[in-house]
This record gives sequence, structure tokens and C-alpha cells, in this order.
Amino acid sequence: MKRFYGREKELSTLKRIEKQSESSATFTVLMGRRRVGKTELTKKIMDNSEHSCYLFTSKVAEPLLALSWQEDIFNNLGLRIPGKIDNLKDLFKELFIYSEENHFTLVIDEFQEIEKINKTFFSEFQNLWDTYKNKSKMNLIVCGSVYSLMVKIFENAKEPLFSRCNLKMTLKPLPPSVIKEILSDYYPKYTNEDLLCLYMLTGGVPRYISLLMDGGVYTKDEMIEFAVSPYSPFLTDAKDILISEIGNDYSIYFSILMLIADGYTTQSEIDSVVGKNTGSYIEKLESVFKLIKKNKPLFAPENSRKTHYEIDDQYIKFYFRFIYSNQVLIELEQYDRLEEKVKRDYETYTGKILERYFFESMKEKGGFTLLGSYYDRKGENEIDLISLDSFDKTCHIYEIKRNKEKYNEEKLAKKAEKFSENIPGYKIDLIGLSISDM
Repeated sequence: MKRFYGREKELSTLKRIEKQSESSATFTVLMGRRRVGKTELTKKIMDNSEHSCYLFTSKVAEPLLALSWQEDIFNNLGLRIPGKIDNLKDLFKELFIYSEENHFTLVIDEFQEIEKINKTFFSEFQNLWDTYKNKSKMNLIVCGSVYSLMVKIFENAKEPLFSRCNLKMTLKPLPPSVIKEILSDYYPKYTNEDLLCLYMLTGGVPRYISLLMDGGVYTKDEMIEFAVSPYSPFLTDAKDILISEIGNDYSIYFSILMLIADGYTTQSEIDSVVGKNTGSYIEKLESVFKLIKKNKPLFAPENSRKTHYEIDDQYIKFYFRFIYSNQVLIELEQYDRLEEKVKRDYETYTGKILERYFFESMKEKGGFTLLGSYYDRKGENEIDLISLDSFDKTCHIYEIKRNKEKYNEEKLAKKAEKFSENIPGYKIDLIGLSISDM
């Protein structure tokens, strides 16, 4: 893309950590799904550092990786390690000794992959860190895109690197305001339909936005055509990412994700189609892989059975709704039929996407103490979005329609009357939102 967008808070925090490392070593863990911009963010920090080195964890034997990194360290830091080191422990020992007199930033990408290369490395690294950290001036940043493994390494009390880092940061996709800024920079005459389609396909993931913007793909129809064209990364990237996270035994997980994307959002609905109890799979998708999240109505008790599940990544949601479920069209190279199907279902599908867009926009702006949706015990009186401020006792109740002409304040007022029983004494405002308010 033309320039680096967003991430002001993350940059500020990482620059503060980098300054701190001038007097004592710092250890930062940067997590986030692939394509979310971890490498670009660390490049900005390395640009800020007078001396820095970037190491990528290739899936090769340890002696080869150690030799490759030895060369990278010399080329970037000027540190010439005598002889050829064939293991990572000795390599990092030399780096820590060097860091006692020299301040630098060291970035290790795909850090979780090291365990597959050397199962004892994390224990060895723990000993090195504990030995040298008080004398070192290293600004260490380790990045990982397999969320479940990074959590295991740094948040499992039984793991050697538990509690060793100074900071854990999970990088999220760019918020709606930044997505809007990027599209405006590239295509000032964009429509809100173009903006909604960009959000639908990318969810704010920088790599996907860059693919479209740098490719001159700016309008809704162009974006859909690009996404489903032969060799498009949108046809394959989700599968590649999820297999790296879930593993090769992914069939039931993928079936669940496809069903959720298609509107089967409760476990009972999913179980009835899959033909077995999927509770353990759903639990892992939510708590281990962080691919889905629970949606409960506001004020619902913790053990409420009214739990609905939603895929928490807009691109992955699109993939399972249109790509994974239509693999036969791709295998037959019927890309025009796939494009026709996406465009046919687009308006219906993006009704819910628009709700999520406004949810993320409001979350970004703040000014409330509670944000969510609502439906009663019978699954009726559904309200798209509600923001509450317990400080000034105000409540905004929103109905979201693609077409503003379909907003019916009288119907919304009846739903709000039922909901207001939960918040006596609050001032309630009814608001209609549509695509024109993006």
C-alpha cells in the first residue's frame, strides 16, 4: 500500500519498550493471524532502532537455520561469530553476550515453529534469558501467527517461557475508520457499497486490502470478480491458514464453520446436520483457535441456552459461505457461476455484515459501557444493536437496514419497550442506520 496505516497505539507502545531496552532487556510477544501486519509493524520498530536484525524461522534442520541466522546477524548487526555454529542455543548465547555492550532490536518471526526444529530450545532459551536479561540491552520481539501455539508457549504455566515476556500484544485487523481512509486514498469517488464489500472481503486484514488496492480493484463488482477469479488468493488462503492452526484433521471443524457461515448458529442446529455432538469442537474453535465467538443477548445469564455462534473473521466467514461450500464450481473451473452466486446472494448476506460494521465502528469510537444485541427468551423482539452508558443512564437502540426506507420506528419502539424492562430509569433513543450512514 502507499503508506503505513493505523497502529498508532501499538507503535507508541513498542517505541516505549524499545527505549526501555536501552538500559535493560525487553521481551515482547506479538501475536495475530497471518496477513494481519505483524511483520510490517516490526519493520516500523526496526526503522526506529539504530541497530536491528530480522530472523525468519524457516522449516529446515537446526544446523541450517543456525547457519542462516548467523549470516543474517553478521549482515545486520556486524557481529561476526567465530566458526560455524550448528545449534540455536550457542547462537543466542553469543547474541546475549554481545547485547551486554550493544543495544539492538531483534525480531524473530514465526517463533512457534522453532519447537518443531528443536523441542528443547524453549527451555534452553529460558535459561539464557534468565542468565543474561539483567545485563542485556536487547529489544527482543518474537512474532507468531499460529495463535493456539503462541498461547501455549507463553500462557501455559507448565511451559518454560511462561511469564518471561514483558509484554504480550495481539494484533487485530484494522478498524472501520482506517479501512475507510485507505479506500478514500486510493479511490476518492468510492460508494458505501464499495466500502461494505471491502469490509466483507477483508475485515480489515491489511494484506487482503493491499491485494485489492495495489491491484486497482476498487468497486464492489471488481472486488467480487477478483475474489473468485482463477488463482485468486481469496480462494485458498483461508484453508492454508486454518490447516496451519487446526492441523490436517480439520474436516469436522470446517463443516462446523461452513454451517455457521450458512446461518446454523446454535449447537443444536449444528449437531442435527453433522449427526453428532459437536460441543468439544465448538469449544476449541472458540477458546483455543479463536475462530468463532459467542453471541448472547444483553443481560442474558452466563448459562443461557440462547447462545449463538459467529465466525469472528470476515474473510473466513466469506470463504465458508461462498468458497468452501462451492468447491465443485472451482474444480470445474466455473468461476463465472461462482461470481454469479456471490452477486445473487450479496444483498442478503451483507445485511448481517453491515450490522457487524456498525458494531466495530461504535466499538472503535467508544462512549458506552455496554454494546451488543438483544432478543428475548422466545427468540423474539430482536434488536440489532444497543449501546448503554451506565454513567449517564442513556441507551441508544439501533435498527440496521441496508435500505433506510425499510426502517420502521414504530416496530423498533415496541421491541425497545420490552428491552427497557432491563434498564429502568434510562433515557432511550431510537435510531435507524443504513448503508448510507457508513
